[in-house]
Amino acid sequence: MTAIVTAKNLSQIYELKRGMFAKPLALKAVKETSFTVEQGETLAIVGESGCGKSTLARMLTMIEPPTEGELTIDGIRIAEASDSDLKRLRSIVQIVFQNPYGALNPRQKVGAILEEPLKINTSLSAAERRERAEKMLAEVGLRPEHYGRYPHMFSGGQRQRIAIARAIMLEPKILVLDEPVSALDVSIQAQILNLLAELQERLGLTYIFISHDLSVVRHVATRVMVMYLGRPVEIAPVEELYANPLHPYTRALLAATPAARPGRRGARQRLTGELPSPINPPTGCAFHPRCPYADERTKRERPELTQHGKTMVACFAVDEGRLPPPDAAVVETPEPRA
Repeated sequence: MTAIVTAKNLSQIYELKRGMFAKPLALKAVKETSFTVEQGETLAIVGESGCGKSTLARMLTMIEPPTEGELTIDGIRIAEASDSDLKRLRSIVQIVFQNPYGALNPRQKVGAILEEPLKINTSLSAAERRERAEKMLAEVGLRPEHYGRYPHMFSGGQRQRIAIARAIMLEPKILVLDEPVSALDVSIQAQILNLLAELQERLGLTYIFISHDLSVVRHVATRVMVMYLGRPVEIAPVEELYANPLHPYTRALLAATPAARPGRRGARQRLTGELPSPINPPTGCAFHPRCPYADERTKRERPELTQHGKTMVACFAVDEGRLPPPDAAVVETPEPRA
């Protein structure tokens, strides 16, 4: 397969001002992150709040340029792209945000919301724009009469369908989905995920799916990248990650995922302590203050991603064979008697 997105050592560092004479603080939201996304796949990016997932999404959609590193999309290096290249890339890469109501202009009707990308990026006539907008409404399971309504007249699931329709108006190749179902009811989540799967198959889309919900990720992803404090700590095919998680942080995330059926529970692996501050991250491996397998080397040196079978993992305990086999992902408990 061909890589449609390649990131090498991407970093995003924000300066936090503290006053006229104080030196600004450096908040390292994303630090030296490298990965690829193959054409047609779904790469899920997971981790706790504050791990850099949404910051990475803003860099991938060119909302923010990276502070350091190299980003290549569809064969074009962003740092060297001309204005015409950037305009084309912004059509190729679109984003769907977490809050569908906040992402839609409440003063505009749905038709105007959908046609706006076409007004800016194409020379289509008003009639052609309307025809395209009504076609996209049908693509996402909405009716033609919804064209003339305002966003507040729709449910949360319908608003997210409108947001998805707007994202595919310019026929993109890549959709960045930033927590696209976390604000929706569980039953509506399933409908939106099914819609995304259908659109991916029909339109040949590549997805970058950002989420904290590992039960959702399991059903939508091709590969998973687990991030901790701005860096990837494990990258693996989805089946491999759930069957044989290697990094202690990945194991803890999976163990905390609620079981889908009564009588089945994950093997508990509690994390101690809080997520460190990205302003003052720990030395060595950033996870070492919360890791039961940390040693003196872990506190001094930062592990790099290394290949272990189908998985890339950044952990000295894995490299040295000190990590015990993962506990069973699911522990059966006896069914209660009637």
